[in-house]
Order: sequence, then C-alpha cells, then structure tokens
Amino acid sequence: MEERKMPKHIGIIMDGNRRWAKAKNLPIKLGHKEGAETLKKVVRHGNKIGLEYITVYAFSTENWKRGEEEVNALMFLLENYLKDFAKEADTENIVIRVIGDISKFTENLQERIKDTIDRTKNNTGIVLTIALNYGGRDELVNAIKNISNEVKNGELDPNEITEKTVSEHLYDKDVPDPDLIIRTSGELRLSGFLTWQSVYSELLFIDKLWPDFTEEDLENSIDVFSKRKRNFGGTK
Repeated sequence: MEERKMPKHIGIIMDGNRRWAKAKNLPIKLGHKEGAETLKKVVRHGNKIGLEYITVYAFSTENWKRGEEEVNALMFLLENYLKDFAKEADTENIVIRVIGDISKFTENLQERIKDTIDRTKNNTGIVLTIALNYGGRDELVNAIKNISNEVKNGELDPNEITEKTVSEHLYDKDVPDPDLIIRTSGELRLSGFLTWQSVYSELLFIDKLWPDFTEEDLENSIDVFSKRKRNFGGTK
C-alpha cells in the first residue's frame, strides 16, 4: 500500500460562519464563535498527526466593509479567543503567529496579539498562523515598499532583486509556501489569500460550511492531496 503523502503546510479559508448561523436562525456572532471552536479542533488534530503548519484566513482587509455590529463582535471574539487559546496552545506545544496589518486594531487587541505570539513562540509543535486584516495584494504592496526603501538607501541593488527577495519581505518569511489550500462553503476562489505563496498550492474546495468542518474532513483533504501529482510547472 502506497504511503500517504503528508502536506507540510495547509492553508484554510474558513468560509461559511455567517451562512451557518443564518441557516439555524442564530445571531451571526454565534456562527463566528462556532467557527472559532472548529479552528481549535482542527489545529489540535493537525498537531496530533504531525502537520507542521496551518495558516487560516480569519479577517481580511475587505471585512471592514461588514456591518459595524458584526465587526465589533468579531473583534471581541478574537480578543477573547486569543486570550483563552493562547493558554491552551502553550500547554499543547502549539505556536501561534499572526500576519497582516494589525495597526488598524485597538491597542488592547494589538497587545493581546503580541502577548499570544510571545507566549507561544518557543513551542515546537504545529505553527498556527492567523491572517488578520490581511490581503494578498496588500501584503505585496507592503513588500514592494520595503524593498523600494532598501534600494533607495543603497542597501539593495535593484538588478539583484529575485523571487527570493520578494519572499523574504512578506509578512512571515519563515513559513514555507502552502502545499494545500482548502476553502469551505463551496465558493471557488482564493479571495486574496496568500496570493504570492499559493502559486503552486493544490486547491480543494469543500461544499461544507466552516463550523461543520471536522477532523475527518481534514483527514479526507489530506488523502485527496496525497493522490495528486505535483509537477511544479514541469512534466512527467
């Protein structure tokens, strides 16, 4: 029997919290709360089976366009989620990182994010990266600005700029590109998630709302990935 190929890094677009709540005639904030609990279960299972990295799309740069009540509820949930899960993650050897422009958040939330990162940074298990106020194009613009400043200051020769240069100026340069990206809820797009990093990722779109996603769904996704052949632009 052929051995299952394990992805090193899985990205997840956690879509469907709002639809899940509406389908059950519940407040939208309860859909987000249930989605947060699903994330805990999935990360724990990933850690258990030896997955090295999970990156999740939690709040995009476009999500500010949602209603003020929903955004405020999300911020409240996020602050409490980080407070509680940081403790659990620390005892379970999970590393938590954040990518995105957190300067737009309140000072309290920024401090909570920094405390969470600092508390778990020396753990050696799975690395959970949470994308907050993140957009793939925004990340590239930020990288271009930083590279431009280095050129302007004489620290970098523009003729020596390579793909590696760009990668080293992204939010989390130490994390490898995702092998597999999963999107729940049946939507068939990436919506600006890891735009640079996803060029050779395998894509899997699942017709299930995020709060209903289970550990078994994660296992099935890995099985699908394991059966795919990745040529990275070459031929076999």
